[in-house]
Amino acid sequence: MRADLEIISNWVKPGSHLLDLGCGDGTLLRHLMDTRQVTGYGLEINADNITACIEKGVNVIEQNLDTAGLSNFPDQSFDLVVMTQALQAVRRPDLLLDEMLRVGREAIVTFPNFGHWRLRTWLMIKGRMPESRTLPYKWYNTPNIHLCTFKDFEELCVQKNVYIRQRMVVDDAHRDRWFIQIWPNMLGQVAIYHVSR
Repeated sequence: MRADLEIISNWVKPGSHLLDLGCGDGTLLRHLMDTRQVTGYGLEINADNITACIEKGVNVIEQNLDTAGLSNFPDQSFDLVVMTQALQAVRRPDLLLDEMLRVGREAIVTFPNFGHWRLRTWLMIKGRMPESRTLPYKWYNTPNIHLCTFKDFEELCVQKNVYIRQRMVVDDAHRDRWFIQIWPNMLGQVAIYHVSR
């Protein structure tokens, strides 16, 4: 399991009812079902990932967040809504954050930091859109359509009256390094936020 998923699992209360947006092959949800007695659903659009979820015994719904949003779920129907490494790939991350906190009491979001010093340096020296282990695509084929920094996300939270319960800033291997905390927006590569209203 990816290291960021391990960090997230430590933030999930046992017995929670959870919705995992862009759940991939269901690894996180299956792990949480086994270790935290979590119930819930994953949303996914990739057919191979949906098949993998079913094989793992994970409840999965085929749903495109850009076209369907979360309108098929009633208010506060989940304890927690999780979205890992997908916020930057949706058309309206601001509206999706609202929806996450409408259907869930709390949310956990992870995304790559476009403000990392290597990406800034790449852009300054090469004059081209940066690539890295956390952003490994060319500008023309990237699924990441809304790149942001930690400061961008935190300002969005302020605008929307979203309370940041916990934040962890890690490197590209999802390790929490002491020096990252000195200047997280410049030195951190991946953000993990736990938020609520």
